[in-house]
Amino acid sequence: MKKEFKGRNVVAGTVQTTAVVSKNGMNTLATFQKSLLANKKTVLGSDQNNPDLYKKEITGKAICLPKTIGSTTGGMVLQSAAAMGVAPKAMLFSESIDSIAAAGVILADVWTENSIVTVDKLGQDFLDYVKDGMTVTVKQDGTVIVEQ
Repeated sequence: MKKEFKGRNVVAGTVQTTAVVSKNGMNTLATFQKSLLANKKTVLGSDQNNPDLYKKEITGKAICLPKTIGSTTGGMVLQSAAAMGVAPKAMLFSESIDSIAAAGVILADVWTENSIVTVDKLGQDFLDYVKDGMTVTVKQDGTVIVEQ
């Protein structure tokens, strides 16, 4: 079974990957910090306060979330993860993207060769429907298809 959602492009692109879902805001620094500082080849969520992402692989996945939270370093962390080749392939927001995450994905798109396809305003129905491990396809126009 599959379901389609339409959002607003922040960083347009086409990608198909696996969903990793956080029902709460993701603290970008806390989630990526340990893996980035250790120069790991993949990022495992390291924020113990977010059980949805804790110890789950994020590299190459579609992070499905309402918003990001935390410090102003969040944008730099996303850009750094992209520059290191360990970023998620997509960030899919049920709510409007916050300015810090927007800065990070835009900087990654401009300054690296590893864009993070980003769509926001997908709605609460999207976040209620998508589950870890589902296949997520993002189209160039901001359409997101979620299937089991």
